[in-house]
Amino acid sequence: MSPNRRRPSPTSRTVARHIRDIVMSESGTSSIPRLSLASWLQRIERLHPTSIDLGLERVAEVGRRMGLDDGSLAQHVITVAGTNGKGSTVAMLEALARAHGLSTATYTSPHLVRYNERVRLDGTEVDDASLVEAFERVELARIHPEPVSLTYFEFGTLSALCLIADTRPDLAVLEVGLGGRLDAVNIIDADVAVVTTVAHDHAAFLGNDLDVIGREKAGIIRQQRPVVLGSRHLPDSVNEVVDALQAEAYALGNAFDWTWEPSGGEWCWRGRHADGARLTLRGLPDPQLPLDNAATALQSLSLCHVMLDNECCRQAFSAVHLPGRMQWLGHWCLDVAHNPHAAGHVAARLSALACPGRRIALLGMVEDKDADGVIEVLSPVIDAWVSVSLEGERGRSAAALSARLEAAGCRVLYQAASPSEGADWLMSQVGPDDQVLVCGSFFTVAGVLSADIGKMATDDAVSRSDPPGRTG
Repeated sequence: MSPNRRRPSPTSRTVARHIRDIVMSESGTSSIPRLSLASWLQRIERLHPTSIDLGLERVAEVGRRMGLDDGSLAQHVITVAGTNGKGSTVAMLEALARAHGLSTATYTSPHLVRYNERVRLDGTEVDDASLVEAFERVELARIHPEPVSLTYFEFGTLSALCLIADTRPDLAVLEVGLGGRLDAVNIIDADVAVVTTVAHDHAAFLGNDLDVIGREKAGIIRQQRPVVLGSRHLPDSVNEVVDALQAEAYALGNAFDWTWEPSGGEWCWRGRHADGARLTLRGLPDPQLPLDNAATALQSLSLCHVMLDNECCRQAFSAVHLPGRMQWLGHWCLDVAHNPHAAGHVAARLSALACPGRRIALLGMVEDKDADGVIEVLSPVIDAWVSVSLEGERGRSAAALSARLEAAGCRVLYQAASPSEGADWLMSQVGPDDQVLVCGSFFTVAGVLSADIGKMATDDAVSRSDPPGRTG
């Protein structure tokens, strides 16, 4: 790491104390209720009239009040945008950085089971008390001197940033929630921007034009700073933004790349250090996550002036684990893939695995996702399906999903009212040679993980990212 740390400045904790003193002097009370984490999460869901309201003015104003705009969040900040692969890239960046002895902080979304999953400090989820304190600090800044309305995601992002700022880690990795240019995370100027992939998703907010989507995601790129492009197939608009900002682009297939070793089972990475020197790493284990994302993580960390060590990288890729991404529990595979691009990765992984029995998919999706596209990509590797209903305004019913499956010529075994009901039914139906894929939404995977998942695994099975009978 570079020895030149950023200029020290008052922490958001100090700023919060100052705001609290002002509020108390004016009103005689701090005006901040003492709430549990669950109560806070319910409260912030009601603060703004819409759940998604893209734009930076409101969140930037509260961030300024909290002192989060002075560039002192961490020694190095990497912001990751992209349609798919963000979570995998963040997880591998964290594992690689920690293997090299760096202190880390990550902010990701959404969570699967616990909100605490969204903020990790040195590889550990923050506890309830820390989140509650952070929420109180954001609320103080939000209401004074004049109230500012924040969405659930904006409030959570500011809370995460103030927790990260308190620790001032060697590396902070921030995952964009939606798009990039107008996402709350983009109030932070990243040292390295990452664009993983550009594909169709969130059409209601980003549209269906890949050039428009690419331009939105490229909005995290900063003038004359590095950007890592983690796909071989990005729309022209991304490179147009790179050129306009005179950014230092490191593109997969050009500045860096990966290949399988001749012996098979391991891979080789070639890339560049921040000073331009060429680097090569060999004998890297398969992390059971997309290798494009693994290669992107290596290039991104190298641009933070980290001298990549081959053995440290081997250790990181052997140990990395990301719940809900090709996560195996016995003969059950859980993946949050919810668009055709992500489902294609799942299908490719499954097609390479033997399945002596049936391969059954438990599928639940929300209304605004491309169910037909996901079904088309997965159907060649799936023998039968169970459709499940998801709750909420966006939730798609099992009956509606079954209609799409049957229209595509797929065999539907059962329609369940919830992911947990579907999982319970399947556990009574599958045999030892069968495999089950749970996919279609974070809500689907979360619903199954929240059920009695112990029944899914064999006695000696553990949660992992590699399929049964295979070691990482």
